[in-house]
Formats: sequence, C-alpha cells, structure tokens
Amino acid sequence: MIYLDNAATTMRKPQVVVDAVVEALQSMGNASRGTSEASLVATRADYVARERLARLFGCPWADHVAFCSNSTEALNLALMGLVRPGDHVVSTDLEHNSVLRPLYRLRDERGVRLDFAGADGQGRLDYEALERLVVDGTRLVAVTHGSNVTGNMVDVRRVADVAHAHGALVVLDASQTAGAHDVDMGRLGADVVCFTGHKGLMGPQGTGGLCLAEGVDMAPLKVGGTGVKSFLETQPDEYPTRLEAGTLNSHGIAGLSAALGWLEEVGVDEVRAHEDALMRRFWAGVRDVAGVRVYGDFEQAERCAIVALNVRDYSSSAVSDELSQRWGVATRPGAHCAPRMHRALGTVEQGVVRFSFSYFNTEDEVDVAAAAVRELAA
Repeated sequence: MIYLDNAATTMRKPQVVVDAVVEALQSMGNASRGTSEASLVATRADYVARERLARLFGCPWADHVAFCSNSTEALNLALMGLVRPGDHVVSTDLEHNSVLRPLYRLRDERGVRLDFAGADGQGRLDYEALERLVVDGTRLVAVTHGSNVTGNMVDVRRVADVAHAHGALVVLDASQTAGAHDVDMGRLGADVVCFTGHKGLMGPQGTGGLCLAEGVDMAPLKVGGTGVKSFLETQPDEYPTRLEAGTLNSHGIAGLSAALGWLEEVGVDEVRAHEDALMRRFWAGVRDVAGVRVYGDFEQAERCAIVALNVRDYSSSAVSDELSQRWGVATRPGAHCAPRMHRALGTVEQGVVRFSFSYFNTEDEVDVAAAAVRELAA
C-alpha cells in the first residue's frame, strides 16, 4: 500500500515510537498515583513529554502543557473553558468540525454570538473580513494553522495582532502543522495551541493536548480523580492537574515522547522540506492534466503537504476507491469534516480526493500516485 492519508493519521511511525509503547506497556503503573517504581516511571515519562512539548511549541512552562486524547478534546477543552455566556467569537471557513461543532454548541447552549471570516474558491482566508469582524469585546478568535482540505496555511501572526488589538484571545488549531512547521506560540501570538499526537508529531493515536500562554485562565472540561488533593470537592487549581482528570494515557504519551525525541534529532525543518518536496512533485504531475481540478493556493511559500483534487465530475469516493483497488494508493475522499470549506470550494456534492504526504513517503510512491491520477483522467 502507498499510504497518502497522513493528514488523517501518520501510519508509518519511527521505530522508537513502537519500542517506547511496548516498553511502557510492560513497565508503567499509574502516573501521580503513588511512589512505587512503576508509578514513578509513568510520572517521569509524562513529565519528559511535557518538557519536549513545551520546547516544541515555545510554551514557557511545562506545567502549562495539558494532555488530552487528541486535538478534538483539546479544542473542546479550550473553547468550553474560555468562552462565557453571551460572548462573541470569531472563526473562519477553513475550520474542522473539531472547532465548528463546539462553537455551534456554545451558540445553542450559552447564547454565544458567532461570526465567520470567509474563504475564496481556492480556500484562501479573507483577512479583511476577519479584521472587520473582530471588535472590542470579542472574546476569542479560533483559527486553524493549516487547512486539512487544501493545505493552505494561515498567517496566524496577522490574525493574532488583530485579535489582541481588541483584547481577544487566540485559540490555534495546530492539528495539521505540528511536527512539520514552526508552531512557536510566542512568535505566532497564540494564547492556546491545540495539537494532536497521531499526525505530524508521529505519535500514537489517543494522544494530544494543549499549551497555555501566561495569564490564560481556563476552566476544566472534566473533573474527577487527580491523585493529589483528594479531599477537595472541586478540581485543584494548579496546572496541569486543573485540566487533567482521570488516568492519563501514559503508554501513548511514552510513544509520543519518543516521537518528539526523534523529531528533535531529525529537525522540523528537515521534515517540512522533505514533505514539501513530495507535495510539489505530485502537484507538478497532476496540475495540468485535462479533467483534473486541483484546489488550494500553491503560490504560498509554506503550506501543508496536501493536494486536494477532483477528476472530471466523478464522485471523490469513486476515485479514491479506484486508486486504492487498482494501484494500492490510500487517499481520503469526501468532506473531511470541514463543511464550510467545501461550501467555499463548491465541492459540497462531489467532495475532493485528498493526497497528504509524510516524511516516510518516497518519490517513487508519489510518481505512482500521479500516474494513477493521469490514467483515471484519461
């Protein structure tokens, strides 16, 4: 199989990730739940992972890194924990349902007012519209760093400057960029960065979390056991315990930590350069093919390693199935949990076929996929 569905999850992981998970399953107890060696092994492993994540995201304090099961949970935690009844929130048409559905829930349950900055037919954000929508009193701007449909990236610093000028917080969805792009929260101006472990970070599924900037006070989404201050009737105030109720996925976190160690050795820049080269090689092989329409802005100097396309008027699901059955090329068709983006692209009925590339893909795999698209189009 030629696996080109890395925007959904990276299937090929560094071997150190596999080894770390196996070792954790055989050696770890419950983190922060005792002083036995097994418990301490888990506690130390979790802390090492926090330190590595803090370095990666430019978070000044490791204890302001909170673990979640994925970016969906992290975004729910951030949005539900920061937005108050009657607040005004601005977001964009580039967003995934991991942002949209919590916002719609806040609208319906807390009377939150929502505005969305639109996108054009190539999925480019309308920054001027966003600047008009953010006003004094806006509570929060929720924005993705990179579209999971087109691969277009957002100028987060520009968005943050607008938001902060009006006293609004910035919640950044880094699901598609963490591990392959610079996501330094200080440089970008993000107050909260939400990430998942199983995509560009090369970790196991069931891992992820968020990083909080200084002065951001977030209410917990879940409350329960913490292993400390057990006689309190409320969740402890200290971070990260305030945001982490219940037993952590220390086995998965051990794998994520190993992936982060691997990433520190290889380098984010090296990963990005390799993935970008593969993406642009594929794009060059399909962009001028009669009957193929490619979506997204490929003039961006930096973009996610994603190419979304359609072949004539065929259903994206049918094309994706042909690619899988005839050539063994794994892609992702359909709506990609991003309904507003597809409305902007005009692909609500057809969807798109998404090719997404990883550090572990090769030029030969890219060439096979491009040739398959050309043959289907013909």
